[in-house]
Amino acid sequence: MILISILILLLIITYVCRHLWTLLPLQAPWRIVIISFCTLLLLLLIISFVWGEQMPLTASRWIYRISTAWCFIFFYLIMVFLLIDLTGLILPKIRPLFQHQWSSTLGLIALITGIFIYGNIHYHHPVRVPLHIKLQKPLPHPLKIVAISDLHLGYTIGSEEAAQWVKQINNEKPDIILIAGDIADYSIRPLLHDSIACVLNKLRAPLGIYACMGNHDYIANANRTIPFIKSTGIHLLRDEAILVDSAIYIVGRDDRSNPHRKPIKEILKGLNTNKPLILLDHQPYHLEEAANAGVDFQFSGHTHRGQVFPINLITDAIYEKSHGYLKKGNTNIYVSSGLGIWGGKFRIGSQSEYVVINLQGRQL
Repeated sequence: MILISILILLLIITYVCRHLWTLLPLQAPWRIVIISFCTLLLLLLIISFVWGEQMPLTASRWIYRISTAWCFIFFYLIMVFLLIDLTGLILPKIRPLFQHQWSSTLGLIALITGIFIYGNIHYHHPVRVPLHIKLQKPLPHPLKIVAISDLHLGYTIGSEEAAQWVKQINNEKPDIILIAGDIADYSIRPLLHDSIACVLNKLRAPLGIYACMGNHDYIANANRTIPFIKSTGIHLLRDEAILVDSAIYIVGRDDRSNPHRKPIKEILKGLNTNKPLILLDHQPYHLEEAANAGVDFQFSGHTHRGQVFPINLITDAIYEKSHGYLKKGNTNIYVSSGLGIWGGKFRIGSQSEYVVINLQGRQL
């Protein structure tokens, strides 16, 4: 499987490099330099994952940021070249327009640059998503909940950005804050270096801050991630429930990365199901399980809704709900596209968001 993946990657790189060679109106030595540089940027991602933890922090940070951003740009180059090839099959006369032409080269650079400037600006403006949920179970008073997921704090997203998020969330004056996993990206080292625990400690919610584990929290090494999360004042729930304000249960399900995590019904066993049940489950698979277990509201993340077009079309096909609100029976479900991102700071065809929930119950 690994050999097949490597072969596919080599074929993709060869395909893009061949098109760059044909497109660039430069002498052969310059084309070799540019194509070699483009290939090196992809190899930097492998270097980051394999040796990133052993390298100086500053080097690891920049290699990770540059290489992951280049992955998205490279992906868009593939799409552009495929479009050119398909158009060339239909209209053969246009092929010379993409052979050693400055106009085509500059046009491609302008197109890619424009797309990713837009994607970066769009990412840096998180969307406030209001959500009103009326439960059939009694609730003594309405609750204001801010729900977020997929912070991916690490080499790409640091303390400055986290502080902005904390300020936005606190400005909502929520009663409860929910975090549906992936607080860390893939390493705890930059979080410790940047004292991000001190930033997260500034989150304010009188009825508490609750989180579940995400797959990246496991990738970052759960033995290090769990103590870090607990040091922030966030109440981490792993296959457990807590009664909040004597009125509502917050239930945190462990991530699918743990093959021994409990079924939802087992976690809820022994709870007073006459009270509202809110479930945090990072990956939104098998949503019928929450409905069958009598959960009133499930909040998930993980999908990023693909983060960039057209990957959002793939996530839409994979998940029953890859982003947004869904109701199954009496169970309200919201799948967030996440506040943070993986890798390059781009949002194209998706949005960074935080969800502000007005939760009401049946009058007592």
